[in-house]
Amino acid sequence: MEVIRLKHIEKTYSDNGVPVHALRGVDLSISQGEFVVIAGPSGSGKTTLLNIMGALDKPTQGRVFLEKEDISEKSKDQIAAYRLEKLGFVFQAYNLIPVLTAMENIEFSMMLLGIEENQRRERAREIMAELGIEELAAKRPNEMSGGQQQRVAVARAIVNNPSIILADEPTANLDSETGANLLDLMEKMNREHNLTFIFSSHDHQVIDRARRLIILKDGEIEKDEIVTEKA
Repeated sequence: MEVIRLKHIEKTYSDNGVPVHALRGVDLSISQGEFVVIAGPSGSGKTTLLNIMGALDKPTQGRVFLEKEDISEKSKDQIAAYRLEKLGFVFQAYNLIPVLTAMENIEFSMMLLGIEENQRRERAREIMAELGIEELAAKRPNEMSGGQQQRVAVARAIVNNPSIILADEPTANLDSETGANLLDLMEKMNREHNLTFIFSSHDHQVIDRARRLIILKDGEIEKDEIVTEKA
């Protein structure tokens, strides 16, 4: 099943009155259960593309379909609700709420959806157990390592059973061993729950895990290939 379709996406910014073409006519379709890495040099447009997929930014031209629904003309409130229900985000800076515990951070999006406290707590415990982070439940972000914070961020991203997880440079602030463990975890969630993962990254550790690799150059797709799994 197709979860994302982009049709002729253009994105132009203004830099002191000079137009900067971040994306140039990108056409792309991604299906349920894919493990996709968008790679390319700095300035190639990969983060911009991920932000448009996640409805965090709007294209200058073109249309975005999430689960066959055209979100291009939806209101800000409609898009915010769609993000909350359908999308999960993992950022390189973790973006946890500093005054909340790990448990409360994971529960937060469920609270915004109006889910009752008992249900929220049960679901958060279930996800933390699956990810092996139960011991972090009462800790705040400043009491956790970077790897622990990123695992909590993954738990928060998947707790609402989203269609798609979008991960922007998720290993950038992690050492290689911690990054590898995080990617192992994401691959496990992809295999066992058929979750769609889309990464933006220049980290070869992430790129080497891709089962579909999309290379951007100067805002255009230079290469889009299915990667044969390594023996």
